[in-house]
Amino acid sequence: MEKASESNNWYFNANLTERAKYLRKHATKAEVYLWKFALKSNMMGVKFLRQRPVLNYIADFMCKELMLIIECDGITHQLEGAEQKDLKRQKVLGDIGFTFLRFEDDMVLNNSTTTLSIIEQEVERIKNENK
Repeated sequence: MEKASESNNWYFNANLTERAKYLRKHATKAEVYLWKFALKSNMMGVKFLRQRPVLNYIADFMCKELMLIIECDGITHQLEGAEQKDLKRQKVLGDIGFTFLRFEDDMVLNNSTTTLSIIEQEVERIKNENK
């Protein structure tokens, strides 16, 4: 499969639009925090999208420009089989060119300074790599 790009609309999956809307309306506290304090309105100098359908998945946050996906892993990611599904998802999306940052909800909510610093560093690293 070719890399995600503007020419293939980053593999946007219109069939998942309603599910993505639902997830935006029912976001976790960690997702709301990251959106409000780090990712909305180009706060990091790049545009992130919330709950973006990509292939057969919905990325919590996606930056097309940087080919970066940020995931907040809540309690459902601790269920049996979830780790294997997450790894498969990350591999599939990685194979089309996306880089991943994953944070557990507890990390986002209880160690926000470190979480935001990690995101800022990754954004800067990718920007510098793309120069």
